[in-house]
Amino acid sequence: MAQNYTSRDIYKQLYNEIMSLQRKPGAVLRENALCEEFGVSRTPIRSVLQELRIAGLIEVTPYKSTHVTRLDFDTISQQIYLRVAVETAVLLDFCELCTPEEMEQLKGRNNALRRLSAQPNPTPEMFYHLDSCLHEYWFTATGKDQLWNLIQTNQNSYSRFRMLDLVEARNFAEIVTEHDALLQAIADKNADQVRAVCSRHLYGGVTRLGQELPTKFADYFVPGTRWPDPARKKEAASQE
Repeated sequence: MAQNYTSRDIYKQLYNEIMSLQRKPGAVLRENALCEEFGVSRTPIRSVLQELRIAGLIEVTPYKSTHVTRLDFDTISQQIYLRVAVETAVLLDFCELCTPEEMEQLKGRNNALRRLSAQPNPTPEMFYHLDSCLHEYWFTATGKDQLWNLIQTNQNSYSRFRMLDLVEARNFAEIVTEHDALLQAIADKNADQVRAVCSRHLYGGVTRLGQELPTKFADYFVPGTRWPDPARKKEAASQE
């Protein structure tokens, strides 16, 4: 039986496909093909495309083409910078009030990630969700849930970059190990370690994808992207 898609259904499906990189940055979207795919007329498709454009996920060139927005590495870098600053401050607050029961909660969430990473073919979308649940915990525990919601807003570029890390690098176990180090630093109430591990962890995608960014994945990013200097990145890591 054919499914009757509403505009909201179509938006949610396309949104999820773009965010999970099933529709890759730069991919062309054609109205006729979408109409046929969802079995609807042009009117709802055009409405959905307008919503996706407002969300910054597609770009429309009148009379030419509609394509998935490419990633902007400069924007991503600034979003990571903001995330490091905010999350480090929250973690330091959390260290002061963290209870043994809360540590067990965190270990449980990271163990869920560990079990998923041990599967033959972990699902990146599920890993992304469980990873976010872990990070959200210290925001909620310190009464900064609104701050968590704030940094999740307008972070589509960073979120897709994180998914690129999971889909392509697939270093799930490495991410879990970084969590282990972060949780140990929290348990030890070691502020210096919290700062160092948090920064290293949040910049992990840049490190893991490394030199493949300007080569293998160059077409995913806006033309003229300024890539990080590998030598400077290596020097910074050695100083942590």
